[in-house]
Amino acid sequence: MSAHPDAEDIARRITDRCRQLGLSEGVLCRRAAMAPSYLRLLMRAGPEFDPDAFVRIATALGTTWPELAAGDRPDAPPGQAGPQGHPLLRRLTGPECWELLGTHGVGRIGLSGGPSPDVLPVNYAVDARTIVYRTSPRGAAAPPEGTPVSFQVDHIDDRHSHGWSVLIHGEAHRVDDPDEERRLAALPGAVPWAGGSRPLWVRVRPGEVTGRRIGTG
Repeated sequence: MSAHPDAEDIARRITDRCRQLGLSEGVLCRRAAMAPSYLRLLMRAGPEFDPDAFVRIATALGTTWPELAAGDRPDAPPGQAGPQGHPLLRRLTGPECWELLGTHGVGRIGLSGGPSPDVLPVNYAVDARTIVYRTSPRGAAAPPEGTPVSFQVDHIDDRHSHGWSVLIHGEAHRVDDPDEERRLAALPGAVPWAGGSRPLWVRVRPGEVTGRRIGTG
């Protein structure tokens, strides 16, 4: 039987996914309700031979058939593609960094509060060249007053292997003025995705702002 044009790629993805999950051929076959010999036939013949069987394989691998067929996952981390030819790494100016940060978005706050630093995602807003975000007063992203912190935001274009990163080093300060809290609550991006009670506003006052952009030259 001649192989389907996509059979080799799909077989490789199945093998790679099994390796990632630590699944043996036998475990995959039990999950997909098929004999090992039939699995091997499917991997040679391709999806046109038995489409329903490939759907069962994808489900057994914790993915979907379209994702398995296309070779990517919508929730996969960025950076799956390889570098483009002639990559160029350029340092960004301060104004360029603030322009990329925009008015609000999702960034990562870096805190040193234990045996190793914590890096936590937060919804942020930009307010007069500072970063502000909301959190729980006793949450992991609520540093003590005056704590040195880092704050990082990036954007990755997987298709073109381009991207940028902005890093801020500064101090964290707790906002305790009710009028200021009400003003900050009206900023774009003021409502955290995580929901729940997050009444504490934290302001990161930058001491240094640096950034890099990678593209092609």
